[in-house]
Amino acid sequence: MIKLLYYLKKYRVAAIAALVMMLIELAVELAQPYLISKIIDNGIQQGDLSVVWLWGGVLVGSAVVAFAAGIASSFFASHASLGFGYDLREKLYEKVQTFSYAVFNRFATSSLITRLTGDVTQVQDTVFMSLRFMTRVPLVVIGSMIMAVIVNPRLGLLLVVMVPVLLIVVVWMIKKAALLFRNVQRRLDAVNGVIQENLTGIRLIRVFVRMGHEIERFAGFSGKLMKGTISALRLTETTMPFMLLMMNVCIIAVLWFGRVDIASGNATVGEVVAVINYLLRTIGAMSALSWILVTFSRASASAQRLNEVFNTEDTSETEQTKSLSTSAPSAGSVKSSHFPQSVYPAKKQRAVQGAVEFRSVGFSYPNSEITVLDNITFTAKAGERIAIMGATGSGKSSLVQLIPRLYTEDQGKVRIDGADASELDLSMLRGAIGYVPQEVVLFTGSIRENIAWGQEDATLEEIVEAAKRAQIHETIENLPNGYDTLLGQRGVNLSGGQKQRLSIARALVRRPRILILDDSTSALDVATEGRLLDALEELSCTTFIITQKISSTTSADLILLLDDGQLIGQGKHEDLMESSELYRRIHESQYGEGAQHVQSIH
Repeated sequence: MIKLLYYLKKYRVAAIAALVMMLIELAVELAQPYLISKIIDNGIQQGDLSVVWLWGGVLVGSAVVAFAAGIASSFFASHASLGFGYDLREKLYEKVQTFSYAVFNRFATSSLITRLTGDVTQVQDTVFMSLRFMTRVPLVVIGSMIMAVIVNPRLGLLLVVMVPVLLIVVVWMIKKAALLFRNVQRRLDAVNGVIQENLTGIRLIRVFVRMGHEIERFAGFSGKLMKGTISALRLTETTMPFMLLMMNVCIIAVLWFGRVDIASGNATVGEVVAVINYLLRTIGAMSALSWILVTFSRASASAQRLNEVFNTEDTSETEQTKSLSTSAPSAGSVKSSHFPQSVYPAKKQRAVQGAVEFRSVGFSYPNSEITVLDNITFTAKAGERIAIMGATGSGKSSLVQLIPRLYTEDQGKVRIDGADASELDLSMLRGAIGYVPQEVVLFTGSIRENIAWGQEDATLEEIVEAAKRAQIHETIENLPNGYDTLLGQRGVNLSGGQKQRLSIARALVRRPRILILDDSTSALDVATEGRLLDALEELSCTTFIITQKISSTTSADLILLLDDGQLIGQGKHEDLMESSELYRRIHESQYGEGAQHVQSIH
């Protein structure tokens, strides 16, 4: 928690003002029982109304001051805590944005969402309570003890003896509750994970009539969350009855000894009233500890989870950037000034031409012993088209993900334009790459905004040109609002092929030097795919296309044939027809056993 308070530094003036206003409010409140004792002893007991009016006026005036100070304290505390929460959430989000795929594997998506929302809010609320209440509670207790001793040392001593006993119990409870609430937050992650899976796969769940199963599954996780929360709250709530018991015993003791002292002349009625008043204020402060205890324990667990994200070291990428979301200029005229400075020392920044070379590359996913790619070697010249084929799980997607350094190779070298990819500025490299993932991802907004997402400063003419190359322009024009048509959630109002072509347009608007199509034409018919490939020829970019269609490979400059992570064949269509039995089988399955040649559709 202490580490996170660094983000409160920006709002230290407001925080200090909140504490000062709180101290003024507290000072007035602690003085009020003393003033009441003066009214009773010097005014009411003596029958002197002038003293009653004098000290009564002071009491009313002090109450107004305390009221105003309390409002000001709440205002400044709110400003500081909300600003703190905003900055903390922003820095946490920036940290997550720098994570490589390898690091993302360490955190479930639902867990990151919970940390960015619930955990940050929990810590933010605790900062507010610290400025407004948590700091106030111990000061009320300490101040009440001091004032009680000043008013009457013998009666005040009862309060001094009782408070440390309560504090020992409270400290033990906080430590115990923090562990329980940490478990609660983990179970909340699990519940959010189930919700995310269900909402994402709702169509599949309904088609397979698995609603009942998913409801039971959700109930199971939710039940564990409920039981964990009950256990934590049961522990914290047991402090309240214990504290009330101790405080009531102390009140009885004060009344008993107070009666004796009044009878013997060692105390006045006003002093007994004042001590009881201080005792009641201590009870109120201690009662608030039950509420504070729950909040602080949950905040401690949340702070630890946030620090886990901040302290995560990303060693899989050799260089991170502060904001990879910054749009890149056209790859043909890349300028380093368009990119944010790297978090780590700057590396080579130069325009990417598009030549890609793999030298004996081996790769396994983090925390996995399974070899995904083994001894992959090939060379793709700038402007060439490389088709990648292979069975499911053969390593096709893993191979292309090494080019933009979404993952880092374990053995060998990936070279771009003759230089090790690890030596290039990461933002520069990725700025020259257009990537279309296997799973289409569209964002909330209009079609124009989704295409421009690939290049934020793209003009309408550039957007239209990209859409035409992606063979989606006519479809967009036929929509009610054209390029301003709003997309439903995840593009639900578009077909699979339309979403693929829109995703391709988003990559093309960057005018990339390297274009990666990860099985991104699977939903396109042969004719549409042919027109798309023809349009890509005009871009003069190095194109990697993962496909299962022979029609997409016949015009490729290089075909890579993968099987179980190994490169079992490479060359042009004619070369593989002669040298690769697997390639011939794929060809025969699509064109018939007697087919010897395929007529290119270009």
